[in-house]
Amino acid sequence: MSIRKEFLTGLEERRAKLRAGGGESRHAKRREKGMLSARERLDNFFDADTFQEWGMHVDHSCHEFGMENKPMPCDGVVTGVGRVGGRPAASFSQDATVGGGALGMRHSKKICDIMDYALESGMPFVAINDSGGARIQEAVDSLSGYGQVFYRNVMLSGCVPQIGVIAGNCAGGAAYSPALMDFLVMTRENANMFICGPQVIKAATGVDCTMEEIGSAAANASISGNVHFVADDDQHAMQIVQQLLSYLPQNNAENPPHALVEDLCLDPDLSMNDVVPENIKDPMDMYAVIERIADKDSFLEVHREFAPNIIVGFARVDGVVAGIIANQPNVKAGTLDIDASDKAARFIRFCNAFNIPLLTLVDVPGFLPGVGQEQGGIIRHGAKMLFAYASATVPKITVIIRKAYGGSYLAMCSRDLKADMVFAWPTAEIAVMGAEGAVNVLYRKELAAADDKAAMREQFIQEYRDRFASPYLAASHGMITDVIVPAQTRAVVSLALQNTLNKSETRPPKKHGLIPL
Repeated sequence: MSIRKEFLTGLEERRAKLRAGGGESRHAKRREKGMLSARERLDNFFDADTFQEWGMHVDHSCHEFGMENKPMPCDGVVTGVGRVGGRPAASFSQDATVGGGALGMRHSKKICDIMDYALESGMPFVAINDSGGARIQEAVDSLSGYGQVFYRNVMLSGCVPQIGVIAGNCAGGAAYSPALMDFLVMTRENANMFICGPQVIKAATGVDCTMEEIGSAAANASISGNVHFVADDDQHAMQIVQQLLSYLPQNNAENPPHALVEDLCLDPDLSMNDVVPENIKDPMDMYAVIERIADKDSFLEVHREFAPNIIVGFARVDGVVAGIIANQPNVKAGTLDIDASDKAARFIRFCNAFNIPLLTLVDVPGFLPGVGQEQGGIIRHGAKMLFAYASATVPKITVIIRKAYGGSYLAMCSRDLKADMVFAWPTAEIAVMGAEGAVNVLYRKELAAADDKAAMREQFIQEYRDRFASPYLAASHGMITDVIVPAQTRAVVSLALQNTLNKSETRPPKKHGLIPL
C-alpha cells in the first residue's frame, strides 16, 4: 500500500520550515557579512549528499521557561554524520539565527548524542561554534548542558580527533568546549572567542580594552595561542578542516592514512647542501629544510602564528604521514621559551595519541634566558617537552642540523629520550654549551695571559668544537645513529620512517603519567 500524498507533502513542508532556521531575513543579514548559514557550513564540509541529520524535529518552545510562542527550529543546532574525503565524521553546527544559537537542555542533548556516536563508532568529531552562550531562561539546566558537553570532550580526547571551528560568537563558558578539543580553526572576520568581554574587564579591573585585543582571531592565534588556524572565511575554514583530517586516523586504534609508494625516492638532493649558511652565527630558515624533506606541497603547518621560534605541522614523506617539530633559527635564534615548549609538547602528545610518527629537526642554542622566562616557569614548561617526547611510543626520528646545546639538546628528542634513530649533519654541534661560552670557562687563564686575545679565542673556539662538540664524538658514544651529508637527508628520513612503521613499544602499567602542567 502506497503512503498517502498528504503525508509526504506535510513532511516536506515541515522539513523546509525547519531548514529555514530563523528565517530568510536573518540569513540575509549574515550573508551581507560574508557568513554562511549553519547548514551551508555543513554542506561545504561534507561530501555531497552524504550528510544524515540527527534530531531535525527537535523544537523546544520553552513553555516551562516563559518563552511561549517562540519556536526554535532544531533547537538552534544542526547535528549529524557524513563523509569527508570518503571517510565518516560526526559534526554539529550551531544556528545563530535561532535564539542566537544559545545552548539549552535539548540543544546540548543533541550535541552530546552525536559526540557519543562519534566515540562509539570511532570517527572524528567536528564542532562548528556560533552561539550567544548559555540560554538564560533555562538557568542551571543550560549550565548542566555545558557540563555534559565538556565531559564528553574529555571522554573523546585521545580516542577520536576533535576539531573546533569558531565561526561566530563563542564567549564565556562556551569557549571551554573548543579549548578541550585538539585543533581550533577561527575565521578572521565575524568571529570572537573570550571568557570576559571588554565591558566586564572594564567593570572588574578598570582597564580599557577592545574586542580585537582579547577575542579576535589574531589575538587568539598569535598571542594566547588558543587557535591553531586562521581562516579567511567560512568556506576556507571548512577546507582547512578537510585538509587536516586527511592526515589523521579515524581514531586511536587506527594508523594515519599513509599513502605508501612502491618506489621510494632515495636520490640525493644536492640543493640541501646549500641550506646551511657558511657563518654558523647567521640564521637559517628551517622551512627550507622541511620543504626538501616533505613530499611536494604536503606540509600543513599548525599554530603558525604562535611561538614561531618552533615549527610544528603534518607532512608526508614518500607517502608516510609524519608530525614535524623543528626549531626556527630565524626567530629568537630558535631558542625554546615558555610558549614554544607548550606548543611543541601539545603537538607531540597529539601525534602520540593517534599513532603519527614524529620527525624532529634540531637547531637549538638553548632555552631562552631572562627574568620573565624564569619567573614564568620555563623549568616547568620546558619539562613538558621532555615528558611528551619521553612518553611517546610512536616512531621518533631526529635530525640535528646545526647546534644542540645543553638541556635543549635533550628536549628536542635525543637518543636518551628513546628516539629510534638520530642523524646529524657534519655541521652539527652537540655539547653542554656553545663554544664561546665554554671557552670562557675552559680557557679563562690562557685567554687572560694571551697577547692577541682575539686570535687566541678563535683558536680555542675551533679546538672546543673539534674536541667537545663534534657530531663524530657523539656518534662514537652511540648517541648518533649516523652522520650524514645534507643531500642524503630526505632519503635517510624516508627509509627511517618506513623501517619504523611497525614499531611496537610497551610501557609500565599505570593509570597515567603526571605531565608537569
